[in-house]
Amino acid sequence: MATGRGRILRQHWHCLQTLRCSLRGGGGTGRASAEEPEVKCAAAGGAAALRQNPRGELRRGSSSSSCSVLLDRMPSEILLKIFSYLDAVSLLCIGCVNRRLYHLANDNFIWIRIYSTAFPSKKSNWKVNTVEETAVSMSVLSVEDKEAGYWKKEYITKQIASVKATLAQVLKPVNPYTGLPTKTTEALRKSGLGWAIILKEKSGKEYIMEHVDLSINDTSVTVLWYGKDWPCLASLSTLDLCGVTPVFMDWYKTPTKNRPRWHSLITKYNLSHLTESTMLGWDRLVRIFCLSPGLLVGLWKKKEELAFVMANLHFHHLVERSSLGSATTPYEPPPHSPFLDDSPEYGLHGYQLHVDLHSGGVFFLCGKFHDLFTKKGNIENGYVKLTVINSKINREHLPLIGNVGLSWRTNVLDGCIKSCSIMDVTLLDEFGKPFWCFSSPVCMRSATPSDGPNFLGQTFCVDYVDAEGQVHVELVWMEETEEYFIVSLVLYLSIGKINHWFGTKY
Repeated sequence: MATGRGRILRQHWHCLQTLRCSLRGGGGTGRASAEEPEVKCAAAGGAAALRQNPRGELRRGSSSSSCSVLLDRMPSEILLKIFSYLDAVSLLCIGCVNRRLYHLANDNFIWIRIYSTAFPSKKSNWKVNTVEETAVSMSVLSVEDKEAGYWKKEYITKQIASVKATLAQVLKPVNPYTGLPTKTTEALRKSGLGWAIILKEKSGKEYIMEHVDLSINDTSVTVLWYGKDWPCLASLSTLDLCGVTPVFMDWYKTPTKNRPRWHSLITKYNLSHLTESTMLGWDRLVRIFCLSPGLLVGLWKKKEELAFVMANLHFHHLVERSSLGSATTPYEPPPHSPFLDDSPEYGLHGYQLHVDLHSGGVFFLCGKFHDLFTKKGNIENGYVKLTVINSKINREHLPLIGNVGLSWRTNVLDGCIKSCSIMDVTLLDEFGKPFWCFSSPVCMRSATPSDGPNFLGQTFCVDYVDAEGQVHVELVWMEETEEYFIVSLVLYLSIGKINHWFGTKY
């Protein structure tokens, strides 16, 4: 009998040691149940870690003698006692190992203690109670009445609400010159926000890739992905761009892939649209394609396979879009209340435009234009024409600084595609509110001169179009000084957008 008890205790000891090791790290990822908030968490090694003994050697015999099976043989009372000493992250990871541990890790008595510690009652007492006393003081019946996992869901929900409230407070101050939050960079740092792309095959298989590099510009963020293990392009159907945020904000200081994270879908892209019509430019190594909104896909010329992916994200609602959506549904901004247009017969007036042309941290243009206006009669084909730089007024013409080109790089090669760049546009209405914002790759193409003064140089144009408007830029290459001059910049604003914004009926 003693020998039998010793063998059982020894097996339990091995399992406890392995469980402790598995909680300290490891690879593998798991997904929470569909009944919970969509939080991605790691299984902390999962079954692979549980198949080894404390010395790291594989146990002899069939899988039925593995430690994972021994864990299943342990009484629930012992496992619950062990789990009561774990923190929230470890419990979420343990719940990804198997079905039994998932249900045990949902125990309400464990989670109500964690909840009470993180969110103590606002009622102040002269005597400070311990966590155990607080949990015991609560009615046992009220805990048992709740379905399994209730306090776990409450804890996660309140943590997410806390993150949202903190970010809203940080993003409250607005820069009067750009109309955008002043502390966007601080919000990105505090939230631990990152970005990921999910490549989906036609068979349904998914590949998740975390961003490799990013650069923060004046009004946008450029995010880059590259690597050696891209899936075959022919097998892919779609690409999902998601924001990735730690569920518990306190852990952004020590980022790790084994922490629970929230995925917020930003945009879905169809990779079958990589056609000649979306090709932006090329060099001797790659061809680049632009998918709206703001995604750049680079393909190797020889293999016609993925080389890199670049996302250009404007600051306007960036943090909200990257953190407040779900894994399947993008963030929807609050319903817009139309601003009262006190003089609709005069058209648009008092607008401000901030436009940048840049690439790889180098800015070719930083332009700020005030007091833009247009008359009600300037309506053509469903658009209102807003002239920013007039080709007939020489003093308005602006030079581009440096050699325009879009820089790209991978883990092995890099390059620069001439005449391409990233355009950031922020248009503010007469009240200083962001009216139209975007960040997108653009390319200069040869064009015939428009009706206007004749310039001594070759003419190029840059065009951008989306559902809210169009941008048309005309440039002249000056051979003597070897630089481009912007001689015309015109915005075409959608009538539908204006009517929705102001409640008018143009």
